[in-house]
Amino acid sequence: MSGEEKKETLRQQASQVELLIPLDMYLAAGVHIGTHIGTKHMMKFVYRIRPDGLHILDIRKTDERLRLAGKFIARYEPEKILAVSVRQYGHKPVQKFADVTRVKCITGRIIPGTLTNPHLEYYLEPDVIIVTDPRADSQAVREAAEVGIPIVAFCDTDNKTEYIDLIIPANNKGRKALALLYWLLARQVLRERGELPPDKELPVPVEEFETKISK
Repeated sequence: MSGEEKKETLRQQASQVELLIPLDMYLAAGVHIGTHIGTKHMMKFVYRIRPDGLHILDIRKTDERLRLAGKFIARYEPEKILAVSVRQYGHKPVQKFADVTRVKCITGRIIPGTLTNPHLEYYLEPDVIIVTDPRADSQAVREAAEVGIPIVAFCDTDNKTEYIDLIIPANNKGRKALALLYWLLARQVLRERGELPPDKELPVPVEEFETKISK
């Protein structure tokens, strides 16, 4: 089966439900592209495994979990939500997500004790955290789990999901994928809060969520 035929199959699968955005947007950003590793935790989100061993995620499940995450996150006050990304390609998307939804964010290294040590200058007490990659953001995941903070996470096929309360299966390493994912999540959160009508788009285009590569 050719690449186009495989994409058409994905389109037919996704057309059975109404997606948040056209399937081609997901495909163009590579949101469905996993890794050559599929953990037991993530196999239920895998649509198929290519002959070369690359795991392909089910876009319908990604879309479904983005909806659920939007509803879940919107229940919390903005200042009690924390989004984090150690991974470089997640810095810009997380910062833009924080700007648009008025939540707190940390990009780069997480200082040990940020969520567990009240005596630390940078101590935070969020009610929920959003992590870009449970492996890269393991410090935040461990601390949130220790103090009982719910964790929403973008999880790729190679991720373990201990301590994750709400998994969003997606390519959490790609520059364009992360931009689209955080843009969509921001849109869903604002819609669920009632701050953005269901038929309106974010005033900020997805391109502004994307990390630019210097030439």
